[in-house]
Amino acid sequence: QLQAFGGGLVQPGGSLRLSCATSGFTFDDAGMAWFRQAPGKEREGVASISSNGAMTYKDSVKGRFTISSDNAKNTVHLQMNSLTPEDTAVYFCAADLITYHTTSYSQEPLLDQWYDYWGQGTQVTVSS
Repeated sequence: QLQAFGGGLVQPGGSLRLSCATSGFTFDDAGMAWFRQAPGKEREGVASISSNGAMTYKDSVKGRFTISSDNAKNTVHLQMNSLTPEDTAVYFCAADLITYHTTSYSQEPLLDQWYDYWGQGTQVTVSS
């Protein structure tokens, strides 16, 4: 199971930290990612962290967002800084327990096709 939380309303330029609590598997056996979906838009991958700690980011969030994992607590975080209205979306965490170790996954870890389990989503609204 995955449970995302930490969303909210923040002003442009502000920060939020999302968390995803997981159970039923270990990060050593999974690839983890954050996705988001804005109204009227397709879901897109934002950041991922592989079982060996490799991180990948969507270009538009590089330098502003940081994904991290706390293996002791089986929790994945997404620190979001310098937020803009364009970051407004529902954010989902996801886990890949099947293909995370493959070359195909490592080449494009932000494709949602890899991910088997999804959290319920948490709303992030950036507005003044």
